[in-house]
Amino acid sequence: MKLLLCLAALVAVFCAVSCKTSPPKVLIYSRDPGEFGKENSLICHVSNFHPPDITIDLLCDGTTLPNPVQTDLAFKQDWHFHLTKSATFTPESGKTCICRVNHAGKSKDYNWEPNM
Repeated sequence: MKLLLCLAALVAVFCAVSCKTSPPKVLIYSRDPGEFGKENSLICHVSNFHPPDITIDLLCDGTTLPNPVQTDLAFKQDWHFHLTKSATFTPESGKTCICRVNHAGKSKDYNWEPNM
């Protein structure tokens, strides 16, 4: 009987933890309005996700942007996390820049729209 109760408790804890997976909300934008040939910063803000295990990559034409800066992982009272990563880049016509987010075993790309 004790074994059955322990097993039930273990299943309940596992379900409670696994049910708390929340996909991230992602915003990708530039510090300044996009202008071809002018240096700028590409920023990817990822929020409202759980669990906190996440990877953010900034790429242009498939190449990782050098020297990215990432904030410390922070969370709200409800245990949803947020994180921001940025890197210097120079927009060019025809160049595709993305924020790639890996969370909970899934990878998704978000395109930067230059609005030029």
